Amino acid sequence: MRGLNFGRSSATLVVLGFVAGALATLTLHQLAIGLLYALGAVQNPPYALRPIPPLGVPSVVNLAFWGGVWGIVWALVAERMPRRWPVWLAGLVFGAVAPTLAGWFVVAPLKGQAVANGFVLSRMWIGPLVNGVWGLGTALIYSLFSGRFGRKRWL
Repeated sequence: MRGLNFGRSSATLVVLGFVAGALATLTLHQLAIGLLYALGAVQNPPYALRPIPPLGVPSVVNLAFWGGVWGIVWALVAERMPRRWPVWLAGLVFGAVAPTLAGWFVVAPLKGQAVANGFVLSRMWIGPLVNGVWGLGTALIYSLFSGRFGRKRWL
């Protein structure tokens, strides 16, 4: 399936990346959270409306915004990566690694939380799983919208 035919400008990459990341957050990421919530693995439900300081925006909106920001990073990386890996696998690995490491080693300390969930393995697997699902969704949505990757790249 061929995506929309957009130009190769940096602005286009930024917009497509943001939209892909935000949509992946609102769909696959929240679906993964919902499944983990139903299994009792996480405490917060999907589509949480709890206000997030300092602006008081709902949690899901905050997540979609940051998903969009990471989607921009994906778009910039995807345009420069070797074509050896299938898109879905590259997105899965990107999502499982990059946002998870940033969350563990940058965001958590800034929020006064334990680095890498205190290195407790029973809690550490959640970030890579949920973020990996997000990365998979972001890669697929970005690919469909940008028309960058041919059918051979999906396998």
